[in-house]
Amino acid sequence: MAGSEQPFVSHLIELRDRLLKAVYGIGAVFAVLALYPGPSRLYDLLASPLVAALPQGSKMIAVGVVSPFLIPIKVTALAALGISLPWVLYQVWAFVAPGLYKHEQRLVMPLVATSTMLFYTGVAFCYFFVFGQAFPAIQAMAPASVSVSPDIEAYLDFVITMFIAFGVAFEVPVAVVILARLGVVTLDQLRSFRRYFWVAAAAVSGLVTPPDAVSMIALLVPMGLLYEVGILAAQVFIKHTQAPAEASE
Repeated sequence: MAGSEQPFVSHLIELRDRLLKAVYGIGAVFAVLALYPGPSRLYDLLASPLVAALPQGSKMIAVGVVSPFLIPIKVTALAALGISLPWVLYQVWAFVAPGLYKHEQRLVMPLVATSTMLFYTGVAFCYFFVFGQAFPAIQAMAPASVSVSPDIEAYLDFVITMFIAFGVAFEVPVAVVILARLGVVTLDQLRSFRRYFWVAAAAVSGLVTPPDAVSMIALLVPMGLLYEVGILAAQVFIKHTQAPAEASE
């Protein structure tokens, strides 16, 4: 153990520097978004799918005393984190990459980049398509005697839940590739699990989406298609990310 203290301390220093760089990146993006377009405009943009579906003249309400100030700040912070995600993941990659073998780097780096893009795709799909279809359907089911005025904080909680649900659901190919590469399941098993995956995906879609068929199908179908994409991608990753000893065998 003699002489091991210094390398350990140097790793801690590098970890601290990487974390600080990640925080500085998020802070810089937050400052830019706070100046333009501003927290209020960001929340208006986030709420636009719901506002467009509300009856003519209806608006959202703020129940909490500080909600009109605090909720837009939260939206700005979340937007800064989302935009800075590639920078944060790069700092993580720069810290762990020197300790990986080349075949491990060929596996990890594409998975990190792909998972990031798939998460963004899931969030964008939820915002531009699902919200545009689900909110009008939900409002159409409201009784005529009910005045619909959603609370801004409740809406933010709902949006975060939906974004996370669709973002994670779009990570299905990455999960399939990792499980196949680690040897947890084989490609033949993945193919035979198709029918069970569709059942599980239908159950998840029914739990996390609003109570309308459009939202459920909008999550179920991409999950099923991405499962097939994951099987195809797993074949490629297993072939090109083998260790030298595995390749020789």
